Amino acid sequence: MFTGLIQALGTIYPLGEDRFELSALGDASQMILPTLAIGDSVAVDGVCLTVEEILPEGFVAAASPETLKRTTLGQRQQAAAYVNLETSLRVGSKLGGHFVTGHVDGIGYLKESLQTSNSWEMRFAAPAGVARYIIPKGSIAVNGVSLTVADCDQAGSWFTVAVIPHSYAETNLAYLQTGGLVNLEADILGKYVEKFLHSPAIAVEEETPATVGLHNITPSFLAEHGYL
Repeated sequence: MFTGLIQALGTIYPLGEDRFELSALGDASQMILPTLAIGDSVAVDGVCLTVEEILPEGFVAAASPETLKRTTLGQRQQAAAYVNLETSLRVGSKLGGHFVTGHVDGIGYLKESLQTSNSWEMRFAAPAGVARYIIPKGSIAVNGVSLTVADCDQAGSWFTVAVIPHSYAETNLAYLQTGGLVNLEADILGKYVEKFLHSPAIAVEEETPATVGLHNITPSFLAEHGYL
């Protein structure tokens, strides 16, 4: 589990088809490297990867065929030059962003980026698998960066976010070109709501206040269960 608050930028080099060498850059790397251990989880552009080998300035991790197909790790030539890095959330740590699982839902791309007086307004396109969870003021992770949706169309096929100067400067959003690919992870809450709304009703032997459907809540039902 992650927060979507990026700790450092890094470089990524392929080691064969499914293994990568990652190096953390700059002073921010000290937020990641000193405590890193084999088996730890690190979000790389929002993709949860497991550390397999520790290097002096980074680590080595592998990605499954499914991960390569679903994320920009398999299409690096069309992604940003650098990757965002975040170690997993520790118990008791501050949650400044939103809950990010590191399980990318799909690949989107940057449609446009406009600098305003106090932020960058960035518009992204989203595939159908992600679009249905996108709502105004909802949360979304773009390359692992926790952002708030400022606006979107009804289908969610495009959305805009306002990126503050700090987030823009400290993440690879600043290196994205128009058409550049990004990993998108929708808010997990929306996925659970969709699951509950579309799951078949569970059969129960006796209706109680916890299991009764809304259409069956009547004055007599409430009286029978001590609510009136």
